[in-house]
Amino acid sequence: MFEAFESAEIGHVSSSRRAGTASMTVISNLDFSTAAAEMESWNGYAPTPLHHLTNLARTLGIRDILYKDEGPRFGLGSFKALGGAYAAMRVLQREISAHSGRSVELSEIREGRFAKEAAEITLVSATDGNHGRSLAWGAKSFGARCRIYIHRAVSDGRAQSIRDYGAEVIRVDGDYDESVGVARQEAEQNGWFVVSDTSWEGYTQPPIDVMAGYGVMVDEIAVQAAQMPTHLFVQGGVGGLAAALTTRLRQKMARDIRVAVVEPELAACLYASGETGVATTVAIGEETVMAGLSCGEPSELAWQVLGEEVSDFLTIPDSLVGPTMRLAANPVASDPPIVAGESAICGLAGLIASVRQSELRDKLGLDENSRVLVIGSEGATDLEIYNRILAEA
Repeated sequence: MFEAFESAEIGHVSSSRRAGTASMTVISNLDFSTAAAEMESWNGYAPTPLHHLTNLARTLGIRDILYKDEGPRFGLGSFKALGGAYAAMRVLQREISAHSGRSVELSEIREGRFAKEAAEITLVSATDGNHGRSLAWGAKSFGARCRIYIHRAVSDGRAQSIRDYGAEVIRVDGDYDESVGVARQEAEQNGWFVVSDTSWEGYTQPPIDVMAGYGVMVDEIAVQAAQMPTHLFVQGGVGGLAAALTTRLRQKMARDIRVAVVEPELAACLYASGETGVATTVAIGEETVMAGLSCGEPSELAWQVLGEEVSDFLTIPDSLVGPTMRLAANPVASDPPIVAGESAICGLAGLIASVRQSELRDKLGLDENSRVLVIGSEGATDLEIYNRILAEA
């Protein structure tokens, strides 16, 4: 069952956690609580499941695996539903407040009281798929126009799912980082508003809002979990998800949870940053099958948190994606079957490989008392790709 994980080449960089204030200041407790209060009022809000993969954990020789399944989130298929749509709402709140001469409440945006003003605002972003779908959904919900930039490797299925929410989709002949650049440039030229999950110099507020939205997951976990995890294995990307969860875990549950960031070896900007100690960009030479994690440039804002708080950076090969997706769908004994997309299983794959390789298991402090939280960041956001991977031998 675990042969692929035992033979896989796993990259590992240890990082000494250092004293700092990033987990208390980059995204504040007020940022998180404001986002949670707003989204819990949205139609369709419900906490997503926290599955216990107890039988898999026992087979691996650890106490428990807690799998936060974001597939059902708002019917959008991924955790990104918590970020892009909320950040879109906050952009509209700020811009309409500035033009109306008074402080506009989030509830007024939600209730459509400024529909005419919202209709004059265009929101744009680059995406690998899920963030763009969330932003398109948010723009449609709150009455704004939306343009989404995708790179050449984004599947036609994911592009169509964005168009289904009324957004205009522009395909860029390059990778994700190049699509980010085009989105920024065209927004500046046309007076549009970028709603990105990554930050850069002079651009921080929308990414803070995105990450504040992600914190809803931790608030739910705090209620759902009878015992708090000893470890978090979380996927990388630009770092926004990892930074948001790490920050909220520190704020609610102190500093004793060990955080490991897991990335595709083909797109390992956070791993490279862990090696150098500073936010480091890497070139994407080949696209990873983990489409939502194909990012070569880390978010500067996210790195402020991750550089202080992460103990381990890991990379995994694409060869582990299929086995992990199939293991989720066809679980051990009475564990629940889970529909997990390509990017959803990155943390779980890294965990299984780490446990099955004794040297790495010891380095990461994994033993029979370990309770590990992993984030199932998406369901089958492209059903054709999902079915093809599950059907592979």
